[in-house]
Amino acid sequence: MQSDLDTYQPIAELGPTPDDHVLVLFGATGDLARRKLLPGLFRLEQAGLMPERYRIVGTSRAPLDSDGFRRFAREAVDEFGRAPSNGAWDAFARNLSYSDADEEAPALAAATARAERELGGEARRLHYLSVPPVACAGIVETLRRTGLAERARMIMEKPFGTDLGSARALNRKVHAVFDESQIFRIDHFLGKETVQNILACRFANGVFESIWNRDHIDRVQIDVPETLSIGTRAGFYEETGAFRDMIVTHLFQVLGFVAMEPPTSLSPKALVDETVKVFEAMLPVRAEDVVRGQYAGYRDEPGVAADSQTETFVALRVAIDNSRWVGVPFYLRTGKRMAETRRLLTITFREPPRRMFGSANGFGPNELVFDLADRGGISASFQAKVPGPDMRLGAARFRFDYDDSFAAAGGLEAYERLIHDALVGDHTLFTRADGIERLWEVSAPVLEAPPPVRTYAPGSWGPPGTDELIAPGRWHLPDEPLPVRPGRS
Repeated sequence: MQSDLDTYQPIAELGPTPDDHVLVLFGATGDLARRKLLPGLFRLEQAGLMPERYRIVGTSRAPLDSDGFRRFAREAVDEFGRAPSNGAWDAFARNLSYSDADEEAPALAAATARAERELGGEARRLHYLSVPPVACAGIVETLRRTGLAERARMIMEKPFGTDLGSARALNRKVHAVFDESQIFRIDHFLGKETVQNILACRFANGVFESIWNRDHIDRVQIDVPETLSIGTRAGFYEETGAFRDMIVTHLFQVLGFVAMEPPTSLSPKALVDETVKVFEAMLPVRAEDVVRGQYAGYRDEPGVAADSQTETFVALRVAIDNSRWVGVPFYLRTGKRMAETRRLLTITFREPPRRMFGSANGFGPNELVFDLADRGGISASFQAKVPGPDMRLGAARFRFDYDDSFAAAGGLEAYERLIHDALVGDHTLFTRADGIERLWEVSAPVLEAPPPVRTYAPGSWGPPGTDELIAPGRWHLPDEPLPVRPGRS
């Protein structure tokens, strides 16, 4: 479906220009910085969305100087970003410097002070903690001790804790130094244009908002299968698993977007308030509503215990106990080494109360499907009359694709959008302390007494019991197109 807009708004007009900033990037030579953060910061510079004057101070345990860090950043942009011209790169690189991490952090404090003197005045500070969760508390204390927490905001990477107790303890430590308004807990899923379009599609279109409830919706599915294995992340994955890594951190957040009540406005507080209300209405997840799996060969991966019970797959059923959603099951599924890599939200509608055309003829119920990939779209299935003398039905589809729309050349990637939001202080797409703690609370029964892991074949759709969990419905599998065979009434 083509957009009726002939032009789109240039990206530089899509957001305000941040105040002058010194951005301190902890973990500056790590994988996330190399793949996403440094290319994203360069992209923001090219789009005119960085501050007019800024400095980026990288810090990590790697023994580099500033010239070495600039070379590292250039290689990252060349490999994972958009190839820069020499002039554009030189202008960006002049804003980069580096400080080795050290216990007392005098070098980092000095490097930050030097960057601020170069800018003049009292620039804002943004600390990006691209580090393992276990390192966060120590860094926060360092920021307090060195005075770097003043005039500062802080971005924290997931996962935020590993259970309710650890999340509460981390919140206490962070809140001893930073106010909640200064903290930006990042979930890159919420930065995706395709995820934000859930809100736009629902609240901007009366045809959807009027049927977005238990009277018309039969079930909701959020599905994030991946073909990738754990790769070199065995140390992280053995401590985390698919439930902590994906369900609590990502898929529950998407569920909050889908299930929220209409906010009073699009202000950050109004949107976050409604999302947290969804989490408050979630019933604790029962072990009998969860299927855990582990792909065959996982225990042979380097760094994985021979008797590991870590799940690489999880599917579950979630209930929301409020007037809009009571009785509507939410099904979530994610896993490694599965048949395809996809990110899907599927809204399945109830069948009409009276079948004028007889049986469904194998077509299944109407579905509204959001493809949440970076270049995704929205599709709706329905039945239409097949041309001819008889009243015969065939499957049809409406579809919107980002690649065919006004957004094709003007969008930001998720990390780019979220970094810019933090620079301007916009909390709309970030999680809040009470919401995080509530999600760990509803997850506690499964974390404390998880069901056993079941083995599944790599390249499959998960272990036995997955299909039974959603029965009599079915998972919306991306390799199963809508039927095109007409059915007779």
